Amino acid sequence: MANEYCHVLENAQENEYIEFVDKMLKLLPRIYMSVTDVEEKEDEESMVYIESYLQETEYNSVREALYQVLGDKDDYLEVFEEDMKYSDAPILTTISENLSDLYQEMYNLVMSVKNSPAEVANDIILSFKTNFSEYWGQTLVNVLRALHNVKYNNEIID
Repeated sequence: MANEYCHVLENAQENEYIEFVDKMLKLLPRIYMSVTDVEEKEDEESMVYIESYLQETEYNSVREALYQVLGDKDDYLEVFEEDMKYSDAPILTTISENLSDLYQEMYNLVMSVKNSPAEVANDIILSFKTNFSEYWGQTLVNVLRALHNVKYNNEIID
């Protein structure tokens, strides 16, 4: 599914925004369920570092393409942001940046598995799940909420 996600984002400009949103609303919940279904090991020695393969220029290219597809539907207010604790004002974020952050995680997973010996693939996936629980899982559900709003309310909450 990580490979499928990367492919959809890399080809996002081939879609109208609502087609793209529909694809994300189907794919993101499947990714969430798949990652949560990965069984954890008690052995923390099996944790491996997931190499960073995605270059900043590629990340920015994907983010810009997503922005072009989403246009004025890109911005949304984030309530599950760590900085919200210290702010009286809402935090504005973008769907394109959140999806690009997830793209970076998925891309690095795909490349790590591809470039590693088969015997460490399960350890890479376990590390991916740890990263999900500690970092990018919240990003996934946050952007899913924003995409749901784009699809069913046809506007981002101001």
